[in-house]
Amino acid sequence: MRIRRNLSNLAGAVMLAVATTAGGLAGTSSPPSAPEGAPLRDPPQLVSHNGHLRTRLVVERRQVDVAGRKLWALTYNGRFMPPTLRIRPGDRVELAMENRLEPFTNLHVHGLHVSPRGHSDNVLIHLRPGQTFRYSYRFPDNLAPGTYWYHSHAHPISGPQVAGGMSGVIVVNGLKRYLPPGLRGIKERVIALKDFQVQGDAVKTKDLHISAPTNRTVNGQLNPAIHIRPGEIQLWRLANVSANIYYKVHLQGQRFQVIAHDANPVDRIWPADSLLLAAGARFDVLVRGGPPGRTQLQTLPYSTGPAGNNFPQATLATMVSEGAPVHPEALPTTFAPTVDLSHAAVAARRTIVFSENTAGTKYYINGKQFDMNRVDIRSKLNTVEEWTVRNDSNEEHSFHVHTNDFQLMSINGRRHQGHGWQDTASVLPKGQIVVRIRFADYTGKTVLHCHILNHEDAGMMAVLEIVK
Repeated sequence: MRIRRNLSNLAGAVMLAVATTAGGLAGTSSPPSAPEGAPLRDPPQLVSHNGHLRTRLVVERRQVDVAGRKLWALTYNGRFMPPTLRIRPGDRVELAMENRLEPFTNLHVHGLHVSPRGHSDNVLIHLRPGQTFRYSYRFPDNLAPGTYWYHSHAHPISGPQVAGGMSGVIVVNGLKRYLPPGLRGIKERVIALKDFQVQGDAVKTKDLHISAPTNRTVNGQLNPAIHIRPGEIQLWRLANVSANIYYKVHLQGQRFQVIAHDANPVDRIWPADSLLLAAGARFDVLVRGGPPGRTQLQTLPYSTGPAGNNFPQATLATMVSEGAPVHPEALPTTFAPTVDLSHAAVAARRTIVFSENTAGTKYYINGKQFDMNRVDIRSKLNTVEEWTVRNDSNEEHSFHVHTNDFQLMSINGRRHQGHGWQDTASVLPKGQIVVRIRFADYTGKTVLHCHILNHEDAGMMAVLEIVK
């Protein structure tokens, strides 16, 4: 058995990594499912008004309530489950981030189509202890509505910082406008999937093993109760905001109706018995309350390959259907307009290869480990490229690109119809995907990487520069 460890160390909050590894092979387990807990609580919200959100995030290590326990964690604004940022297309966001951690951190707004330069979504900067950095984002009017998230992207310690608690949700309003009028007032639920391991009196950040037993929470709660009335339709925002693990989400006796994938509205609502949320992925889904009773929201067993991890089944939450029945509304089939790149002119074709050493301690893209001072791919603004992403390893990887989303064209040679775009896609062991990506609106240096953060920290990231 091969166990990979993240070579990052914690000192005070988080110290520089001295070695990097990633999570092990078989033997992954979880604590027994917790009894049904308190009603699900939505995180507090920071909401834009009149096209503007001005706010502040303080990053610090604090003792907070984590799933009913007092533990030291890495927090935004003193919370393990920090505020949800809720904005609209075309908004401007001014976010002052004060760092009280060693040795540094930064912030990434995952999936958002926004400039990667300067004080915007620039993940190549480091905020030192005591420094306040003023992020400034100007989002386009055509920003896709749906569920995004924010987290540390501080290389090579993004894994321990996110595992320690540094992740939260972003919601861009607008999805409901594609629903029939009778469904536009439905209740929304943030379902942020966030795990934590424990070491003593703290959320673990040192020597993280992906295969170690972990506590899977929803909005920082263990097995919360999600209340719904029989026949009622709710919008659930499923978001994997964990550092490394996968979720195969299933609602017993129900089918999810998918309306957006990675904050990209779909052209047709499609049903799913289960949804794979690879590291970094999100789905916006409609859920209908069943007959009175209790239904488990589960993550099913999932293996990422012979050199990867075996994630066990666990209960995430309990859906409680009770109260006066609601007359069932009919769901539409078509949903939102999408752009199809199938017939687009392709300016360049590239092959991107994910690989790792036999010990599972170093990870590569095209045979190279990450170097922020090296440009690995240079692409031209206002063009479409086709990338073949090949996985030469024996474990699954979660492919993610910043700044621009992509259309997944095929998986292992078979045409794929995802009904829209996405920003994250799993690449199976010894497999490959083909994606098409359009570079729009923004120039500058950004990155692509595996979103299993232990792998990213261990070198599986590359610099993409978009030029005129």
